[in-house]
Amino acid sequence: MRIPSPRAFLVYLHDLVMTGVAFVVALYLRVGMLAFDQYADVLTLAAPIMVGISGIVFMTLGLYRGIWRYASIPDLAHVVRAVTVSVLTFVLVMFMMTRLNALPRSLPPILWLVQIVLLGGPRFAYRLTKDRRLALRDELSGVPRIPVLLLGVGDAAELFIRSQANTVYRVVGMLDDKNRRMGQSVRGVPVLGGTDDLRGVVEALARKGERPQRLILTKGHAEVTGAAVRALLDEAEALGLTLSRLPSLTEFKSALDEGKIEVRPIAIEDLLGRPQSVLDRGAISELIAARRVLVTGAGGTIGSELVRQIAALEPSDLVLVDAGEFNLYAIDLEIRGRFPDLAVHTVLADVRDRDRVHRLFQEHRPVMVFHAAALKHVPLVEENPTEGALTNVVGTRNVADAARAAGCLAMVMISTDKAIRPTSVMGASKRFAECYCQALDVLPGRDGATTTRFMTVRFGNVLGSSGSVVPLFQRQLAAGGPLTVTHPDMRRYFMTVREAVELVLQASAHGAARAEERGKVLVLDMGEPVKIVDLARQMIRLAGYRPDVDIKVEFTGLRPGEKLFEEILSAAEAPTRTEADGVFLASPRVIDYALVNRALGELEAAARGGDAERVLTIVANIVPDFRAEAVVPLADAKA
Repeated sequence: MRIPSPRAFLVYLHDLVMTGVAFVVALYLRVGMLAFDQYADVLTLAAPIMVGISGIVFMTLGLYRGIWRYASIPDLAHVVRAVTVSVLTFVLVMFMMTRLNALPRSLPPILWLVQIVLLGGPRFAYRLTKDRRLALRDELSGVPRIPVLLLGVGDAAELFIRSQANTVYRVVGMLDDKNRRMGQSVRGVPVLGGTDDLRGVVEALARKGERPQRLILTKGHAEVTGAAVRALLDEAEALGLTLSRLPSLTEFKSALDEGKIEVRPIAIEDLLGRPQSVLDRGAISELIAARRVLVTGAGGTIGSELVRQIAALEPSDLVLVDAGEFNLYAIDLEIRGRFPDLAVHTVLADVRDRDRVHRLFQEHRPVMVFHAAALKHVPLVEENPTEGALTNVVGTRNVADAARAAGCLAMVMISTDKAIRPTSVMGASKRFAECYCQALDVLPGRDGATTTRFMTVRFGNVLGSSGSVVPLFQRQLAAGGPLTVTHPDMRRYFMTVREAVELVLQASAHGAARAEERGKVLVLDMGEPVKIVDLARQMIRLAGYRPDVDIKVEFTGLRPGEKLFEEILSAAEAPTRTEADGVFLASPRVIDYALVNRALGELEAAARGGDAERVLTIVANIVPDFRAEAVVPLADAKA
């Protein structure tokens, strides 16, 4: 019942005065001048009672949380509710005091209506005056308002138009992406056409002196495909428009309350425009909640996002393992700050150290293990095959063996699309690691006992990861270009790190509940591949430059181990869609555990001895489709 501020107190006094005036006006409307003669005693008694009751009701019902500047229908509803309660309470009190003998029976409904008008009217009048004053102030002061065109007719568009006085924008028209509302208007702003009419609408507005400078997309991420955003970006650039997007409705309303609304530039994630998978959050939570979880590579791009999402699922303990001191420190600091009640254990360890890995597993006894530690940069691993073998293959065996010895429920290995028909040492080493996890997954336990599940989740490139092309392009843009692309036909699958980890958890929950799928590989649905050269040019446009004019794109040729096109699934693996949305099941050949374990022992000896040639030979024996990619000359590609 506390009045929150001096300004709100003034509003409170206004409402009390208006309530007294409303009683006088209502009585006058009912009995005329008799209100000040025959009914003078009643007026003197009842008006203060009505004011006192209203004062208590208004504070109790929180009538002063709204801001007059943004008075709206919900605020009017609050006024109606408060007035209704006040009048009904007044009638009850007067009945108890006078049996209502002194008051005309029609006075309460008249009072109800007059009080609503006197309380609600000034609120809306203030808003209208303020809106017009702000608009007039902008016109008189010469402050330019940027003319914009909205794409999409919906709640977000209506809210943006309604809040124009709080922005530097002036909406001159709208486009309906569904072609259903042409000729109609929203708050006086006309719907001028559909998406296909963009050029004609811009030209028509230009002839009226209202040429828009910006095209603002009002639809959410899940409502617009990446292909549509890419096409809009191309068309907007051709028309000299900047393409932007409104924030989400929740963020928009928060910004509205703060009086500061900003549209956002289109981001790389918008260009992907991947449809949102339906997550089985119940199964994911059941997999993690109240369990001790260990994450290797916890400081990396995937590992750190795994840590964030797992921490939010309320495990009993979270063990962070990484060989990189700074990255481990950074994610540890973040998680302890965001989840102060979570038991976090930070372990500086290298997965290549078998004894160290076994000791930490015996000490912490995790139930779930997510193995994200790996060397993933293709050219570097190509130059250092022994290091790639030690981390990606031997490190995986160490973690898997430790998980089995500690009796973990499941281990999830993060793999890559480069493991399919690999042309790089990195891809082949990850496929070798997959083979070992598959062999362990189908290896029977002693006396038929249930053994640890070993699941492999395979997916493609993650936007913004340390090995991704996007940070490279961003650095090159900051330096003024050029942007370097290895080949004009290079294509890659991309997804955001948040989505990748969500689907990793979804795939893990699916696999953990299905023992009949042992020995299989879980593959995330990566959508459609993206041409790297197109991505480069779109990033140049997003930065406000013209591709091949302001910023050049140069082709440097394929690097060792690179493919022109990565595969997520191959026909030989007999892929099938699972019940989990966004997850496929692949069935690559399973190698006998004794064979793969013996080969892995030989691989470790060769790698620790620095024998790169022997390492490659052993890898090729276990991964027979490992082959060097035939480098396509740039001249042939351009021909």
